[in-house]
Amino acid sequence: MLIAKIIKSNSHVDYSARVLDSLETSANLTPADYQFGQFVKIEVGDAEVIGVVYNSQLINPEYGNYGPRLSTPSALNTVFSPDYLNEQGVLISILLLGWKDAGGNHQGVPRVVLPINSHVETMSDAEVRAFHHDGNETLQAHYYSHVTTHAGLFAFQLLSAIVDQLDGLASDKDRARLGVLRKTLAWQQTIGRMR
Repeated sequence: MLIAKIIKSNSHVDYSARVLDSLETSANLTPADYQFGQFVKIEVGDAEVIGVVYNSQLINPEYGNYGPRLSTPSALNTVFSPDYLNEQGVLISILLLGWKDAGGNHQGVPRVVLPINSHVETMSDAEVRAFHHDGNETLQAHYYSHVTTHAGLFAFQLLSAIVDQLDGLASDKDRARLGVLRKTLAWQQTIGRMR
């Protein structure tokens, strides 16, 4: 499902996208569609770049504007003021984790630069599972250090959210490996707070 469009980059692997509003899509988007830890894909040429939502910001330029209002209610703006732009919105930060091309899924830093206005779509459970398994159906998360480096203060919470998602998509053998990773994350968070 299309949820947002790329508006800027903060680095080669860190992009910002604006969540589509009701004037841009007929789909009824809910906050669950662009929640923390949501896997997304961005089509670029013949490949799909894979990322994860790790931050959000609310935009409200009208906040603090206490001047008189001469406009109609927002529900009637499309009728009486069709040129009125809704400047309120939600920005999401996306950390790129890999890509999918004719050769399959790859975890790592994509070489491609995402163009402005690229469409950001949610990934299905099957797509998330395929991204995290190699040709031998072995669970992989080669982006672990990448997330800890680039997701800042959200790194361990993001990895925990990813582990929770993968737990529901994994085999019993993989669940045991995810359990070890979950304990490692808990230990690192505890030790990190003690510093």
